[in-house]
Amino acid sequence: MITTFAGALNTGLRRALEDDPKVVLMGEDIGRLGGVFRVTDALQKDFGNNRVIDTPLAESGIVGTAFGMALRGYRPVCEIQFDGFVYPAFDQIVSHVAKIHYRTQGKVNAPITIRIPFGGGIGSVEHHSESPEAYFAHTAGLRVMTPSNPADAYLMIRQAIALDDPVIFFEPKRRYWDKADVDFLALDRDGELPADRARVCSTGTDATVVAYGGTVATALSAAKIAAEEGHSLEVIDLRSLSPIDFDTIEESVTKTGRLVITHEAPVFAGLGAEIAARITERCFYHLEAPVLRVGGFDIPYPPAKLEKFHLPDPDRILAAVDRTLAA
Repeated sequence: MITTFAGALNTGLRRALEDDPKVVLMGEDIGRLGGVFRVTDALQKDFGNNRVIDTPLAESGIVGTAFGMALRGYRPVCEIQFDGFVYPAFDQIVSHVAKIHYRTQGKVNAPITIRIPFGGGIGSVEHHSESPEAYFAHTAGLRVMTPSNPADAYLMIRQAIALDDPVIFFEPKRRYWDKADVDFLALDRDGELPADRARVCSTGTDATVVAYGGTVATALSAAKIAAEEGHSLEVIDLRSLSPIDFDTIEESVTKTGRLVITHEAPVFAGLGAEIAARITERCFYHLEAPVLRVGGFDIPYPPAKLEKFHLPDPDRILAAVDRTLAA
């Protein structure tokens, strides 16, 4: 079935609602409107306003209510309308949702999925184009996941909702309209990768490029251009940002000897820094060059007309590849 990224998420949410009466969706304008990006389109009509709940404009209240519902046995799925709006709920997420399992010595779970459209590329501005994943990956007790394509969008949202851990589920908003042929029945029957595994999207021998979310397609474009220039790049889609599948990255870097990491968030103290440190420790004697990072600049998100200079593109990734190959 040909579907968009957003349509695959909608189908995944629909299946979760059908399979478990304890699954409840909640967020601003997700019901009658179907969400800003129409990810929840028609779900309230089909499941009722007790299962798909339009909430007040209060992110702290949304997550706080979901936390209480989770303690009573529900599996709430919250939508934060835009990435930059999650901060009013930050205290609820990192101080309570993330810590309740540890605080109760494993007696209480908080199976909450918090969906957050993130990243740039849609011509918007700060508060609507943030990449706050490092804040949450740094927080013990949270899983952080981000799909990069429609098939993973469907599979991973279902995996996230089924987990007993709280999940921050980042959806790269500039990929909502990407289309692909998705066999939902095959995914239901066989599944694919576990929720915490990375995927090798393109095999190569000269250098490894690690990406996630919206930058995976960018990295694949760079790999295609590199192939035309005689260079073979291996592209890895992280999928899970916490925990990170370092084994898959290590296996690749052991083979290629070089690593470039790309993400939309600023490079300083971004997720790429942790990956660079870990892989340097684990692959020190296999690396032929320093690990390089390509990301956003250390500035507030720029005006829409300037975002193309801020976001990683194939040229910037290839410039890093050239540097590592020249070392």
